[in-house]
Amino acid sequence: MKAVKAVLAGIAAAMALGTAVQAQTILKASHQFPGGKGDPRDEMVQIIAREVKAANVGLEIQVYPGASLFKPGEQWNAMTRGQLDISSFPLDYASGKVRAFGATLMPGLVRNHERASRLNDSPFMKDIKAHVEKAGVLVLADAWLAGAVASKDRCIRKPDDIKGLKVRSAGPTFAAMWQQAGASIVSIPSNEVYNALQTGVAEATDTSTGSFVSFRLYEQVKCITAPGDNALWFMYEPVLISKRTFERLTKPQQEALLAAGRKAQDYFTKESKGLDDKMAKTFKDNNVEVVTLTPEEYDAWIKVAQESSYAQFAKEVPDGKKLIDEALAVK
Repeated sequence: MKAVKAVLAGIAAAMALGTAVQAQTILKASHQFPGGKGDPRDEMVQIIAREVKAANVGLEIQVYPGASLFKPGEQWNAMTRGQLDISSFPLDYASGKVRAFGATLMPGLVRNHERASRLNDSPFMKDIKAHVEKAGVLVLADAWLAGAVASKDRCIRKPDDIKGLKVRSAGPTFAAMWQQAGASIVSIPSNEVYNALQTGVAEATDTSTGSFVSFRLYEQVKCITAPGDNALWFMYEPVLISKRTFERLTKPQQEALLAAGRKAQDYFTKESKGLDDKMAKTFKDNNVEVVTLTPEEYDAWIKVAQESSYAQFAKEVPDGKKLIDEALAVK
C-alpha cells in the first residue's frame, strides 16, 4: 500500500511539474541591432523582456539580436504569419507590403524630437497603427529616431552634393529624393552598410544616428550631416508584436506586456536625443567632419522632396496625400 501511495504521489508531483512548465509561455523576439553593446533599440526589447519576467505572469521573452533569428527583411512577414512573436525594426522596411508605411520615413515630415513626440498621439499615427493592426500586428512601444547622411569623400549639404554618388537609402521615399538630386540607389539593410562602404558598393548612406554608431560607420566615411535643428531624416521604429501571439495570451500576460511597452517607450523617449549627441561626438573623436543643415539648405532639400517623394507617395498610395497632410498639420 505504501508503495502504491508513493507511486501515486510521484505521478501527482510529475503532473504538477508538467502543469507549471506548460504555464510558462515563451515568446521569441528578433531584431537586427547589436545586442549587449548599449544600442537603445536592443535595450527597448530587453526592458520588455525583463519587465514581463518580473511581472511573474508565466511569460518569458527570449531575445535574438544581430539578425540571429530572422534577417531584417523577413521579420514583418514572419510576424503577420505568426512565426515570430516580437520585433523592433523600421516600419518602412514593410512599405513594400503596406505602402502607407513609407510615410514613417518621409523627408522633412518630423524635423525634430519634440515634434516626433507630438506625432505619436496625432491622427497621422492613428491611421498608421490602423494599417499595422489590419495586417495582423500591434504596436507595443513607439520610437522615433533621427538620422543623418554621410559620404566617403564629401559633405552633403545641398542637393548638388549628392549628384553622381551611389547612395544606400533606408527606404523608397528617401531613395526618390536622392535620385531626384542625381544619385543612384543601393538597396541593403543597415547591418550590411559597413561592408558596402568598405568595398565601394556604396559611396554614401543615410541611416539613423543610432545605427551610424552601432555599426561603426565612422570608420568608413569622411563627413556626416547630423540632424541638428533641421533634420531631414526621422524614422519610426516601434517594438511590434504579432496580433496572433497577443490574442492567445492571458489577460494578465497582455497587461504585463503593455505595461512593459510603456516603460520601454519612456526609456527611448529620454534616450533618443542623446543618440544624436553621441553620434556627433563619436564621429568627431574619429576625425570625421560633422556638419548640420542651415534652414536654407533644409528648404532646398524639401523642394526636391516635394517634387519627388511627396508627389510619388500621394500618387501611388490611396491615402498618401492624407497621411502627409496629417503629419504636416502637427505643430
